[in-house]
This record gives sequence, C-alpha cells and structure tokens, in this order.
Amino acid sequence: MQPLRVVIADDESIIRLDVKKVLEDAGHTVVGEASDGETAVNLARNLDPDICILDIKMPVMDGLDAAKIITDEGIAPVVLLTAYSESDLVERARDAGVFGYLVKPFQESDMRPAIDIAIARFEQMKALEEQVNSLEDKIETRKVVERAKGILMDKFQMKENEAFRRIQTQSMNTRKSMREIAEAIIIANEV
Repeated sequence: MQPLRVVIADDESIIRLDVKKVLEDAGHTVVGEASDGETAVNLARNLDPDICILDIKMPVMDGLDAAKIITDEGIAPVVLLTAYSESDLVERARDAGVFGYLVKPFQESDMRPAIDIAIARFEQMKALEEQVNSLEDKIETRKVVERAKGILMDKFQMKENEAFRRIQTQSMNTRKSMREIAEAIIIANEV
C-alpha cells in the first residue's frame, strides 16, 4: 500500500496521538488533525486527504454529520473510529456513507484492512459515478441528435438516415461533436 494523506478527528488528544502514531508507523502522513467535526470537514475540503478517520462523539459537529458532508462532497472515504457500537449509530453511519467502522480500543492490525477496504469502496463509488455521468451525457446527446434529425427531416423532407448522415458529416467536417452540430441546428431552427 502506498503512503496515504490522512485527516484524523477526535476530541481526545491522546487518541489522536495514538492514531497518528499508528498511521505514521505504517508509512502514512497525517496532514490534518481536528478536535471537532466542523474543523475536520474544513480540513478535508482544504487538504484533499486520501482518507479521513473520525470519532463519532465530538463537539460543534459530530463525526457522523461530518462524515456525511465529506462523503456527499466526494472528498475522501471516511472511517469512523469510535467507542460506540450501538445499532442506531451504526445505522446512522451507514446512512452517512461511511466506508469503515472501527470500535475502540482498536488493534493496529484492524486499521490497515479498514483503510484498504474504505479506499477500495470509495474508488468503486467514484468509478460508478463517472460511469453514470458518462451514460447521462450519452443519453442527452442522443436526445439532442434525435431532435435535430427531426428538424432536418421536417424542414428538408429528408429520410432519417439522411438527416443523421448530414449531422455526422458536418461533425466530421467542422471537427465538432455531433451534439454541438445538433444543438446548432436546433438553435437555428428556433431563430
């Protein structure tokens, strides 16, 4: 595993120190430390860590709310390191998009698998988001091209394949995407 940039947050400085030592002994760099959730969120936003390790019970903003923000913004995976294992907290952690959950006192040997799995799941989530965005873009492009084809078919009494070929040829000749050509046709028709 290559060295990671980590933000840790716990309201107990001794715990932060222990976690930092474990991480640094494993070759990672702690780029930020916080004693409350709000500071943890700000550090995560500003420092772009590879992973955030947060306690649940902290002042100002608890670790679950901080985890939700960090996860929703796609900043980094979050592993909760907490003394609490009640089912309602585990459920809130799941709903917040947490990628790992360690109960104190933790063993050093528990940290690495939790981090590895959290990062792997986060990367899978990011890949899926990119795939969804790409598919949405393709669908939108197809809609625009279909609309432009309809305009060409109506305006110039073309068959569907002729209208498509005209858009495709114009795209190649101008080195613009078919979507750009289709959007230009739609705009020209509206004028």
